[in-house]
This record gives sequence, structure tokens and C-alpha cells, in this order.
Amino acid sequence: MRALVSVSDKRGVVDFCKELRRLGWEIIATGGTMKLLEDSGVDVINISDVTGFPEICDGRVKTLHPKVHGGLLARRDDESHLQALRDNAIEFIDMVCVNLYPFRQTISKPDVSMEDAIENIDIGGPSMLRSAAKNYRDVTVVCNPDDYARIIAEIEANGNTTLDTRLQLSAAAYTHTAEYDMCIATYMRGAAGLNEKLFTSFDLVQTLRYGENPHQSAKFYRAEKSVPFSLATAKQLGGKEMSYNNIQDANAALNITREFSEPFCVGLKHMNPCGAAIGKDIKEAWEKAYEADKVSIFGGIVAVNRELTKEVAELMKPIFLEIIMAPSFSDEALEVLSTKKNLRLLQVDMTPSADVQTQYVSVNGGMLVQQLDTETREVVADMCVTQRKPSSDELADMNFGWRIVKHVKSNAIVAVKDGHTVGVGAGQMNRVGSAEIALKQAKAAGFAEGLVLASDGFFPFDDTVTLAKEYGVTALVQPGGSVRDEDSVKRADEFGMTMLMTGMRHFKH
Repeated sequence: MRALVSVSDKRGVVDFCKELRRLGWEIIATGGTMKLLEDSGVDVINISDVTGFPEICDGRVKTLHPKVHGGLLARRDDESHLQALRDNAIEFIDMVCVNLYPFRQTISKPDVSMEDAIENIDIGGPSMLRSAAKNYRDVTVVCNPDDYARIIAEIEANGNTTLDTRLQLSAAAYTHTAEYDMCIATYMRGAAGLNEKLFTSFDLVQTLRYGENPHQSAKFYRAEKSVPFSLATAKQLGGKEMSYNNIQDANAALNITREFSEPFCVGLKHMNPCGAAIGKDIKEAWEKAYEADKVSIFGGIVAVNRELTKEVAELMKPIFLEIIMAPSFSDEALEVLSTKKNLRLLQVDMTPSADVQTQYVSVNGGMLVQQLDTETREVVADMCVTQRKPSSDELADMNFGWRIVKHVKSNAIVAVKDGHTVGVGAGQMNRVGSAEIALKQAKAAGFAEGLVLASDGFFPFDDTVTLAKEYGVTALVQPGGSVRDEDSVKRADEFGMTMLMTGMRHFKH
């Protein structure tokens, strides 16, 4: 039995080859792999001794030879194949152990040149993997060092790997080469300015109990590149398994949380915030967010952007919550909350990042792709379009409300007072309807004067301004852009209100 070994990732390869030699296998190797094995005391056959041809073109050509691919691809149940091998003095190769040049790692370097990228495109490696994988009935193909122990155990037990294992390893090899080629194609197409194809690759995190409803199946996948504020890399510290709806809601909460650098807390239900607040610390932020809507938070999700302490954990514990997310939990907080067996506790990387992220949304028979809406303009006094200018307190609340309203389903209206939400109107078919929901909620909670109102889109009519006046709103922030902007400005001036237009809308459908 013979194995051809040529690896870029050399983890465990020496021990693997030593075990193969102990079990009677011959080892053929190339270049750096051969040197490593020889230096480690492993008997190795040089690939050039097999092919009868030297490595040429700086190693670009060394395994692309009939004595390699003939030995891999020949069917052992086909006499014509066997005769072809005999006629050409070709021996079987029973295993290929190959992983590929580090192309992805190379292009991840900020100063990578096209020349460096090109030189890290593997040619012989994918060819050998594909040949071995195609002939899996007789050839074992391995591209992942994590499989070494399993392969050795099977050879030791059975004299060879099992057919089921070879089929699984074949599928893994084709997956490996497909992802590798996809990465190269994406890079080269980007360099060439082509965009009519989209390649994506995601790894399974978990199979979920069901989707949005019990009759729907669902799975959760992770992108190859890790990013902050991601559930895909979050660490679950307690509670039951996450559901499809949990993941959707938690992701929405994290997108809101990333807006704030000051201590912040948000409570969320059905992908809309029901209470959000900043404070001098997380305790104050939680208290203000909870007071904003004690009813809707029931069964909701909470995210904070500071370590969760024992003091805050004790305040949260009596409330029925599905998930609590934080960048970290103190040991004492975990002790308090771990008594609630179903409560999911998630430690999430909340490192600020300016990297542009891509958002994918499936539609029937297609996919929408856009840049994630992470840009939020600071609301400044120069944006004022009314006669009355905002006070410093109003300006602070407009900045807070503007960062919240962009994450509420359109049409979106948020009423704010003293750094926390007091009313949220989401997803109505007209903007004044959303405003009415938010403002009635604020009035019911006892907030009837000095309110700030934020809108994700422009006011098409002055009716929202008129309604806002009735409920004690003194300041409004909206993107502007309506052909009837002037109507709303005039109405605000009549009422002595201040209005700022940011010039940037934040629809969230």
C-alpha cells in the first residue's frame, strides 16, 4: 500500500506518516513535506523517483504526471485499466494526503500583491484530491489533519479504511476543493471587476428544532469570516438550545447595541425594541429600559454592552426573559442567573469595528445582497430647519432616538425622553399610524411633555407634526426629502417646535 503525502498544513503529519509506516505503508512525498519527514526519521520516496521526471518551474509542476494520476484513477475492477498500468509500469497509489497552498490566508494580508496571490494558487493539490476522491472505492483521500486518527484506527482494525469512510472523505475533499476554487474565483473576479456571480460559503453551526413555526425545518450556518456582534461565534454559558426566532431576535438586538459606546441596554421582542436606554452604568440603563415597557419585555431578549454584574443580574432574575447577551458575565452574575435553567446566557464579542459587512436576504428563487446599515450620522444643531434651535438635552435625545429608530421596522417612530425610549411605533402602513402608537404609549406611561420624536423616513404630510404637538413633543428628527418638507417645517414653526433633518433615511423592511 502506498500513500502520497504533500501538505501545506503540517499539523500531525509526521506522526500520521510514522503510523502508516508502522502499518506497512510506503510514503511518497514532495518538496517541503518530504524534507520534514526525512528530518523526522520517516522513510520517504521522492515523487521524482515515481514519475521519473524532476520537479520543474519552481515546483509548479511535480505531480501532474500519468504515473501519479494513473495510479490514483485506475479502476481496480476493470481489466483494461489494470493492463494500461502494467503496460506503462504504473503502480497503484492507495491514499492521497494533501491540503492546499494557503490562498485564503495569503489574500487576507493587507499588502498582498497579485503576484503573491497567484503563486499561492495550488494546481497539483486539487488535481490529486479530485482524482483520489473520484476513485474513492479504492483510494483514501484525506485533506484534514483532524481525520488522521480515525484513518489510522480503521487501518489498524481492518487493514484499510472502510468504504463508508472513503465516501465521506471523498465528499470532504470535493467540498475542500470547491471552497478553495470559490475563494480563488471571488478574488480573481474582484480583480477583474466582474460581479455577475455570487459565491458564498457557510459552515453548519447547528440543526435547529424547527424554523419560525414547528412545521418548518431550519439550520443555522456560520460565515467563514468571524465578525463582532455575531451569534455565530457567541459562547452560550447557560440555558436551553437557541431557536430560529431566538436567533433572529437576538441578532436584531445586537445590531441596536452596536450603535452605542456609552453604557446601554435594549429589550427586544419580535425584532423591534420595546425598551432601550443609556445610563451612567448598566444598572441605570437596565432600569430605564425596563421601565420603558414593563409589559412587552415579558418573554423578551436583553442585550447590554458592558459586563453583566451580580447587581444587575439580581434585578433581571425576577423577569421572564428568553435571552441575556453581554460581552462578559461576572462569576457572581452567572451564579445568580444559572438557577433559571431555560434562560439563555450568551457571551458575545462586542468589539467596535468599522469593517463593511454584507447582508444577505433570500427571496423566492433569488437573493438580495446589500451593505449592512451600520452608518449613522451624528445629529448636530446645524441640521436644524426650524426657527427654534434645539436645546442640548433635546439634541442628546435626538441622537439617541435617531440611533434607535433605524432598527425599528418601517414605518418607524420612536418617542424619547432623557436617554430612553418611552414609545415605539413599528411597521404601520402609514407614518402617522406609527406615531400614534408611540405617542399613546408614551402618554400612558406618564410622559406628556418635553418629548423628542424620531422618524426613520420623511414626513409626507404635516399630520405627524400636528399629532406630535398634541402629545407634548417639542423636538423632531427625521431624514427629510419629501416634496412637502416645507409643510412640516411651517407646522413645527407654528407650534414653536424644533426640527432637524439628517439627510439620511434608515428604512428597515
